[in-house]
Amino acid sequence: MAEDTEDRPFDAVESARRVSRLALTGSLGTLGADGHPFTSLVTTATSISGKPVLLLSQLAVHTKNLERDPRASLLLVGPGGEGGDPLAGARVTVLGRVAVDDDPRLRQRFLSRHPEARGYADFKDFAFYRMTVESAHLVAGFGRIVGIPATDLLVEASEALADGEAGAVEHMNDDHADAIQLYATQLLGLAEGPWRLTGLDPLGLDLICDSTPARLDFPAAVDGPGSLRQMLVALAGEARGAAA
Repeated sequence: MAEDTEDRPFDAVESARRVSRLALTGSLGTLGADGHPFTSLVTTATSISGKPVLLLSQLAVHTKNLERDPRASLLLVGPGGEGGDPLAGARVTVLGRVAVDDDPRLRQRFLSRHPEARGYADFKDFAFYRMTVESAHLVAGFGRIVGIPATDLLVEASEALADGEAGAVEHMNDDHADAIQLYATQLLGLAEGPWRLTGLDPLGLDLICDSTPARLDFPAAVDGPGSLRQMLVALAGEARGAAA
């Protein structure tokens, strides 16, 4: 079952969630001491619930701005526009407040998505930051401009699922790389490559191949390790059936 978002009815919340999960980089807007907005390029990930996660240096201007005023915006752009129109893809601006968060689960999710950051993540001037989302603004094409409340952009994840995520991702990457390959090629219609999981949440899986991200949505939400295991097995069976 290849991913076919073109034929599905437009769903603003689904589109905003997808963009925020797929984006590898974003434009971070902070407020300077004189009140002027300051925008910079940052690498991004999300918490299991969908809150943006950043790895920032205390030496950077944007970090100094956040220490003075935590209000920020983060522009995330989804795939699209590769054919020539840079405005063809969906994009979402997330508004909220950014603060240091040393939750090891956030570190794991970020570094799984950006393994190159392991080389400097432990430098004394670097720390992981999480945005507390207050609202979002989606632009997904002509006539598709929608304000998204934080309660819609984010998803609730059980502590059991959050605590078990890192182990599940590692297990799949180490022991079931063949299934991940089938998820990408048979269920999403993507080209073969060294696909691996970078994270999971109640609504789907995040994958990456080199610098290309992908998202596999679950047909139904999962609420813990048991239902996750059943879902992964069922998806693998569907993928193998499609490949036969």
